[in-house]
Amino acid sequence: MSEEILINVTPQETRVAVIENGVMQELHVERTSARGLVGNVYMGKVVRVLPGMQSAFIDIAGDRAAFLHVADIWGHRNGSHGNHGGNGGGPPIERLLSEGQHLMVQVVKDPLGTKGARLSTQISIAGRFLVYLPQDDPYIGISQRIEDVEGRAHLREKLQALLPPGEKGGYIIRTMAETASEAELASDLEYLRKIWARIQACARIAAPLAILYQDLDLGLRVLRDFVGESTSAIVVDEPEVHRTLQKFARDYTPTSAERINCYQGERPLFDLYGVESEIEKALARRVDLKSGGYLIIDQTEALTTVDVNTGGFVGVRSFDDTIFKTNLEAAQVIARQLRLRNLGGIIIIDFIDMDTEEHRNAVLNEFRKALARDRTRMTINGFTQLGLVEMTRKRTRESLAHVLCEPCPVCEGRGELKTAQTVCYQILRELSREARQFSAREFRILASQQVIDMFLDEESQSLAILSDDIGKPVSLQVEGLYNQEQFDIVLM
Repeated sequence: MSEEILINVTPQETRVAVIENGVMQELHVERTSARGLVGNVYMGKVVRVLPGMQSAFIDIAGDRAAFLHVADIWGHRNGSHGNHGGNGGGPPIERLLSEGQHLMVQVVKDPLGTKGARLSTQISIAGRFLVYLPQDDPYIGISQRIEDVEGRAHLREKLQALLPPGEKGGYIIRTMAETASEAELASDLEYLRKIWARIQACARIAAPLAILYQDLDLGLRVLRDFVGESTSAIVVDEPEVHRTLQKFARDYTPTSAERINCYQGERPLFDLYGVESEIEKALARRVDLKSGGYLIIDQTEALTTVDVNTGGFVGVRSFDDTIFKTNLEAAQVIARQLRLRNLGGIIIIDFIDMDTEEHRNAVLNEFRKALARDRTRMTINGFTQLGLVEMTRKRTRESLAHVLCEPCPVCEGRGELKTAQTVCYQILRELSREARQFSAREFRILASQQVIDMFLDEESQSLAILSDDIGKPVSLQVEGLYNQEQFDIVLM
């Protein structure tokens, strides 16, 4: 499997596309004006403690106060690690925090919609192969995605041998470490210790609300998190960023340095690889399948729904065969769309109903296999009694649509407009109401071209009858700047 990573840089934003065998699989966008906060460490200030919710609001100098739950306070259960569920019998939050108190916090979830950032006081620093938890008791955890039992034991021994006696803190071995050499692990250890020492030094002299550590920008995170053995090239279209990446790679990921190329062609990099058109498709509600079927993807506040339809696809053997083939293709495409659109939270998938258990299991297995390459944590449940597949995908950053788009000011996010006829009837009701309240020489309707055309044609009789009823003339005027739902009635 050949993989290329394309990095498009402008002063306003950085965009990264991951291409596998010529097809875009992932897209990441980071805007200079709105860099993500996840991973950043701050000297926060407690602004409010909420005993009823066992939570607190913390000021980290953002637009909105950030949120800290008692379960995310390190050591609230006598210093044990992994404290992420409930209060676990530890002391209540009002005994741990008080208003005006300063404490070191790390962002674990970006602000989403109207919600502030989610915080933890358990600091975790990500390297290429390891995640360092400096406050924890010594332990070594291993990514669940490394399944080989012998391999897990070997990795644990390899890391343990590199740790000096009395080493403090916990480590989690990342999936990338499966093929890492001892020298690479040792280099990662040194890097992580340096960062923690720097954070501690900053914390000792920092003013309240200061940022103590900022995670790498998107371009450098690519080298740390994305590049693997299957990556054949990293192509960047900005010379200065190319030099920065080269320097970082030589110091930190030497094996990737020779694969970083600077693109200087006439044609824009993303156009050359067809990425711009793929981005447009990733914002569309409908996704066409090669077989003739299609998906409808709807993102709401609470969840995302994906509906699979056969469309014009007709199988050669039977209707069941058609449905099965469409669902198999859809399983692959849905997994890719979840990554491309960065959809998170609860996701409900309505595959086309299948009669046999064998077909359902095959589609589910295909879906799990397609999701396996996703870097984001998720859980997948089998088919429910209603024939739906329920899953969750961890949401740490805004989806692609929320980054690139905003609700339509015309339909206000409904995705539909009132028809011209509906607006005509609304105007007729409003005219009738105003004629009873005000005495005017004439009423003038200001509306869009489509609505005025409707009044001149299909609804001309309705307008004539109303004009006769109120005993006043009614004139029409097209307002080119009005959308189909906008209108005014002017008293002349």
